[in-house]
Amino acid sequence: MKILHVTQGYTPAIGGTELLIQRVSEELVRQFGDEVTVFTTNCFNGEGFFNPKLPRLQPGDEEINGVKVRRFPVNSRISQIFRFPQKVAYRLRLPFNQHLRTIAGGPIIPGLKKAIQEYSADIIAASSFPLLHMYAALNGARESGRPCVLHGGIHPQDDWAFQRSRIYSAIQQSTYYLSNTKYEADYVIQQGVSPERVAVVGVGVDPEPFAQISSTQAKNHFGFKEQPVVGFIGQFGGHKGVDTLLQAMTLVWKFFPDVQLLLAGARTMFAEKVENIIHQLPESYQKQVKLYYNFSNEEKPLLFYAVDVFAYPSGFESFGIAFLEAWAASKPVIGCRAGAIPWVIDEGIDGLLVDYKNQEMLAEAIIEFLKNSSWATTLGNAGRQKVLSRYTWSKVAQNFREVYVEAIRPDNTK
Repeated sequence: MKILHVTQGYTPAIGGTELLIQRVSEELVRQFGDEVTVFTTNCFNGEGFFNPKLPRLQPGDEEINGVKVRRFPVNSRISQIFRFPQKVAYRLRLPFNQHLRTIAGGPIIPGLKKAIQEYSADIIAASSFPLLHMYAALNGARESGRPCVLHGGIHPQDDWAFQRSRIYSAIQQSTYYLSNTKYEADYVIQQGVSPERVAVVGVGVDPEPFAQISSTQAKNHFGFKEQPVVGFIGQFGGHKGVDTLLQAMTLVWKFFPDVQLLLAGARTMFAEKVENIIHQLPESYQKQVKLYYNFSNEEKPLLFYAVDVFAYPSGFESFGIAFLEAWAASKPVIGCRAGAIPWVIDEGIDGLLVDYKNQEMLAEAIIEFLKNSSWATTLGNAGRQKVLSRYTWSKVAQNFREVYVEAIRPDNTK
């Protein structure tokens, strides 16, 4: 099968969708011998879609682990111009505000639709909403008479991003829609999408790199001693709850003053706010916080093994690959009772749930794990078993391919 994936970023770009499409593409090549091409941008992350000052990758063609990759240059200046007008239109709920939001979010990629239309592939699949390239993929596929599968990554709590009727209109025009969880699938169906055109595929992790690392080895690598470590490992963004975690830790430190806090992720614009919060802490607390930016994929298993409790108090997740990565390292997790996360974490079995932006509840959950290390270990081990049985990239790629095979049947082509 010849497959064209269209997505906002591809390794070395960082993000959950970026990793998902990379690993699914590689598995389709490895397991099934499919010919997979990825059309993507030359940005390292979504901030590059509207910030022309950020560094870029080189546009052009390359091959990575058997996957053909074409990076298109993004015109971020147009999106930058629309950033302020869309805020005003959104605040006033003007009728055209969803279109301004789409332009402001980007990525604006000249020539993308034409390139999709002309590219020889059996199926075109695009990830993820609310970004502009999704419409180029849908229109390019339809105008060239080929099936289009959309993978949205929708988390409805993000009103700015996902309360847009044009998203659900596009999904209704696609051949199939792929959701990460049943929660997302049910939401899309509520928006009028036919249930028989919606499939749950999940996300995955590679458990092998996590198999032969000890916590002592990992802690030594990052300069920790044997004291407990609470960790956040993921993208630094306003909705990810890093600020709430810092506030919660001021309560935790009253009971466990020697606990270390590890904050690891790509350095984004929000990271400056995180640093300001840290600098406002008492000096004794500041010494307990370790910031670790822009780590490599090879370091990721070490980071997860270095922590004793993984706290990821995000409010907007279509799944949360970071939970799987923590479980792959047999770590107990704390997430928020928001969006798809309760469909990922089985509360009291492999993790705990707290209210979003509730620092007191988050602190209580962290303290419970620190007080009951054997219970925390039991939950972490249960999480690892769930990963091995349901959430490896090999299984997730099979889920994607089953939908692709169904989509290219002649009676499914629109």
